[in-house]
Amino acid sequence: MQRFNFQRNGLNLSYLDSGSNGQALIALHSHWMQSQTFAPLAEVLAPEWRVIALDQRGHGESDHALTYSHNDYIDDLLGLTDHLGPGKAVLLGNSLGGVNAYQFAARYPDRARALIIEDIGAVLADDTSFAFAWSGIFKTRGDLGERIGPRFLPYIHDSIRTAPAGWRLAFDLRELAASQEAVNGNHWQDWLATDCPALLLRGQQSRVTTQQHMEEMAATRPHTLLRNLEGGHVLHFDNPAGFASVVSEFLVNLP
Repeated sequence: MQRFNFQRNGLNLSYLDSGSNGQALIALHSHWMQSQTFAPLAEVLAPEWRVIALDQRGHGESDHALTYSHNDYIDDLLGLTDHLGPGKAVLLGNSLGGVNAYQFAARYPDRARALIIEDIGAVLADDTSFAFAWSGIFKTRGDLGERIGPRFLPYIHDSIRTAPAGWRLAFDLRELAASQEAVNGNHWQDWLATDCPALLLRGQQSRVTTQQHMEEMAATRPHTLLRNLEGGHVLHFDNPAGFASVVSEFLVNLP
């Protein structure tokens, strides 16, 4: 995948593009992660699908911002679709990216061909302040990894950066805690606002979603398919083969 940039409201936003002539699929990562996490999926889907993975504000190679509201993320995504040119895209999002995907589709249904929502619900009440302990500069990469711990380190591996005095994370944890506070809430209205085809995926070991809630989401929205996969909250990382298989099957059957 090749890296490109565009400007939106004074921010430089970065994305990876698989560059094929295939149909467009925009992929949105979770808090703490970045666009690189979708590179393996892009390989599987090529050449039929052109995967465009955005580093959302404050993540990866994109600029940090003063605010991280619903409107901010949605406007960034609008800027990306403007930059890419006319036409609908499939929107795939994990966690934060999933909420941003279905909220964007609710406001701009003419730009969303279909939704793939990875292990996130319509009601959120999460607290990520425990991760403040990861802040600062660490003497070695190993020191930072030890502080993060084995549960989260595999997912954050790509977001570790060198610094003049050691090692740090690409994101600011206080900024992203504020982002999480902003994304918390009841989003049923946004989830039910569209009726394009949707694939809802839940990790069987997820600590973020419940089976009951995801079943309710699928039952109340038209043209929505729920699939459960072995894995946790970040299914495309925990179970890449299973994730790619289910996503590919869904895409093949799109009208």
